[in-house]
Amino acid sequence: MEGRGCGGRRAIHRGGGRGFGHGFGHGFGGRRGGGGRGERGERRRMFDSGELRLVLLKLIADEPRHGYDLIRQIEELTGGAYAPSPGVIYPTLTLLDDMGQIEAQQSEGAKKLFAITDAGRAELEANADVVDAAIARLTAVGEETQRTDSASVRRAMGNLRQVLMDRLGDRDLDKAALHDIVALIDEAAQKIERL
Repeated sequence: MEGRGCGGRRAIHRGGGRGFGHGFGHGFGGRRGGGGRGERGERRRMFDSGELRLVLLKLIADEPRHGYDLIRQIEELTGGAYAPSPGVIYPTLTLLDDMGQIEAQQSEGAKKLFAITDAGRAELEANADVVDAAIARLTAVGEETQRTDSASVRRAMGNLRQVLMDRLGDRDLDKAALHDIVALIDEAAQKIERL
């Protein structure tokens, strides 16, 4: 799902609206049902002012990265629930480069590989608490996504159990239908095992 962000930019959201709002700057709710809404019904932002810049700086400090790699890394941290768009990432990288906090390195192909500078390290040190809080928040979104996903598996198992109880309790169930049910369950188990 894509949502409109600040200045008409877009951000990519995965997970069917699990408490996430619209694009960069308007997206962190953290729970289904719109938790984290403010006074005017707005959800808490995924990144507060300047946080995305610091998160990118931290990820680049961990290892030199391409813009696309940064998008995928944030998506991985959130368990696939949120991925900032290129229209948000690349202007922020340009800003960091203009500020002298990162620099493009020699790399193969057309992609620019960015590395942190001494000025970037100093910026991270000066804002360590903000960076840690932002990374922790992204990780919490990922953990919640995993919990939510495992809840959907439990729901599906409960649904199967209920259908089986209803169907097996049917007095008109013949042996052929019973064998079909057993075969379907065995087939599903084998397919899941091969995943």
